[in-house]
Amino acid sequence: MSAPTPKKSPGFLLNLLFNIVIPTLILSKLSEEQQLGPVWALVAALAFPVCFGLYELKQSRKVNLFSVLGIVSVLLTGGISLLQLDPAYIAIKEAAVPGVIALAVFVSQYTRYPLVKKILLNDELLDLHKLQHSLQQKQAEGLFEQKLKHCAYLVSAAFVFSSAMNYGLAKYLLVSQPGTPAFNEELAQMTALSYPVIALPVMVMLMLAIFYLFHQIGKVTGESVEHFLRQ
Repeated sequence: MSAPTPKKSPGFLLNLLFNIVIPTLILSKLSEEQQLGPVWALVAALAFPVCFGLYELKQSRKVNLFSVLGIVSVLLTGGISLLQLDPAYIAIKEAAVPGVIALAVFVSQYTRYPLVKKILLNDELLDLHKLQHSLQQKQAEGLFEQKLKHCAYLVSAAFVFSSAMNYGLAKYLLVSQPGTPAFNEELAQMTALSYPVIALPVMVMLMLAIFYLFHQIGKVTGESVEHFLRQ
């Protein structure tokens, strides 16, 4: 009997709905005392991205570092807000998560297990065995590793940008005391703006890293990148 194959992860629209749209609507529309109130509105809003992240982990049947960090980040936001700590802690947390990823990607380049390979060299998209065989035939493994280092710097830069923007957005928007409708409204604004202001530019930077990598695969192997794509 063959092993069960991982199920496909939910689509982009579902991701946007559960992580951005629904939490934003709950925080901005249901935080008044005559509705859910600021505390329960916050709990309800944060429950959606947490449950969605857990569902994604279950569907993929493997631990994804970014999904785990996303869940931890949401739980930290909830904990800081429910404990009514200074909003500055949320800004620090918002900067710390992508900052840790940037540092890990950069430092891992000088170890035996560079994270950029996990991020950009997707075994579901590329036939990595075929790519490795081609690199060995061309005696180009060392050259390809150099190109991967350049990609790692691009990926690290993307997360450094995310870290700075996350911190700046949180510091600018979160000025009210946690546990109040005003704070929830500000958190809703931060959640809504996180996609166009932060996530979209980071996605563009990561796509540039992928395009650069694909271009270098063609140059180093002498083969079209389509040759290594899985059917």
